[in-house]
This record gives sequence, structure tokens and C-alpha cells, in this order.
Amino acid sequence: MLLAALGFSIMGGAAKSLKGSFTAGQLVFYRNLVGLIVLVPGLFIKKPVQPGGKFLRLAFRGIMGSIALYTLLYCILHIPLGTAMSYNLTSAIFIAIFSFFLFGEYHGLIVLFAVLLGFTGMLLIYQPNMHLPWYYHLTGLISGIVSAIAYLTLGRLAGYYDPRVIVLSFLLSGFLLPLISMAIHYSTGITADGLFIIEWRWPEGREWLSLAILGLAALFGQYFVTRAYGADKAGIVSSIGYANIVFSVFIGMALGDAFPDWISLTGILCIISSGIIISLVKRKAVAS
Repeated sequence: MLLAALGFSIMGGAAKSLKGSFTAGQLVFYRNLVGLIVLVPGLFIKKPVQPGGKFLRLAFRGIMGSIALYTLLYCILHIPLGTAMSYNLTSAIFIAIFSFFLFGEYHGLIVLFAVLLGFTGMLLIYQPNMHLPWYYHLTGLISGIVSAIAYLTLGRLAGYYDPRVIVLSFLLSGFLLPLISMAIHYSTGITADGLFIIEWRWPEGREWLSLAILGLAALFGQYFVTRAYGADKAGIVSSIGYANIVFSVFIGMALGDAFPDWISLTGILCIISSGIIISLVKRKAVAS
């Protein structure tokens, strides 16, 4: 899980290094293109064995995962890397909330405390960065919410599809949506906004290497996440995943981000603590 966290942090660092050269929507396209190049041959070599039958749910998971990636990369390009990853990992908080309201899952006052702790962390991150436009923070919040929806959908697809096919739905969605947005841009003349409406841009020189690292690091992270969750003590495994924030803070500093001030750092620690508490309590409940 530490390797997975490192992989996702390197992905964020690679995206950050391309700031000023590519927009978030363009990075989504190239990140998923690299993933498809690697994944599709494997599906032909070893064909998936699965019952299927939940295509709409599979497509929905792919779209939600792609929107989460759009918003995450947009935040990475515009706010400190550690802060962007912190917002994205608030998904554990929203999973707990959605699980309660949609499925009646209640894990006691400890989880309720953890949710409140997580929201406190988000407020602490928001306050020191008021000099940043409010919509960057809103996009970060959306990143966490949509990631939570994608994870909840993922849990209800596991018995129907090969894990590679679930990943394929995400990669295809994240490849086709940018293509559609480019078609809309060039056919209607709608101005590109850098997020959901984009224009084509070829990489140049070392940008090819950065884009390759972006895509391969993301696949590296996904591979080791799968291996980690296949082991025992899943609560501990998911808790270790919050090392992503720590790695991201230092990678961001190497790329020019300032070290978080004490208020932001307190907020990040609140989010990490919240996620760890929720994951440990829920895994203990599942085990019992």
C-alpha cells in the first residue's frame, strides 16, 4: 500500500510538472491513453471470465471515476499537491455519509466523530488558502464526493466483472470524454475551458516522458492497491494509503510548493485521522 501511495503521488507530481503546458482535460486524455495501451493487450492475452449483466452500473462507475480524475488533476494544477490529495482523500468521509443515508449503514458514534473531524480538517485547509479562488476549493470537494460515489459503485461491481474490465471502464470513459469534448470544441466553436471542453495539443520534447510517467505511475498505484487489498488486515492497509498525502506534500515541495503552514497541516492531519478511524472501524465491523 505504501508503494501504491507512492505511485499515485508520483502521478500527481508528473501532472504538476506539466502545469502551464497542458490543461486538466488534456492530462486526463493522455493519462488514460497510456493506461489503455498497457491494459488492452493483456485482456486479449488472458480473456476475462465474468458473469456481467450490470453494464449501466459499469458505465456509471467509469464516468464517475473520470469526473473524479478531471477534478483531481484540475486541483493539482492550481493548488499545492498535498492539499489537492487531501481533498481527494476526503472520499472516506463521504463514503461513510452516503452509506448511512443510502444503505442504512451505521457504525456508531466513533465514525460520526471521525466525519466531523474530517470536515473540520477541510475547513482548516480552506481558511489559510483564502487567497486562492473559491472554485479551486469547491473542485477539490467535488473530487472527494465523486470519488466516494465511484468507490461505492466499485464495491457493487466486484462480483460481476473482472477487475481489469472495471479498470477498463474507467480508462475508456476517461479517453472518450476528452475526445467528445474536443469534437464539441472544433465543431461548434465553443471556447475551450481547460477542463471539460479542451483543444488538441501534441506533447513536445520531455513532455512525452512526463506524460508516460503520469500514466505508468497511475497504473503502478492501481496494481499495488489491488495487491494490498488482497492481503489480510484490510483496515490497516487502507489506513496506510493516507501516506499518499505525506508523499504528495514533499513531492509538491520539490516542485515548488511551500510547506503547509501549521493551520493547513493541522487540517491535513485531521483528514488523515478521520480516514484512518473510519476505515478501521468499518473493517472491524465487516470482520465481526
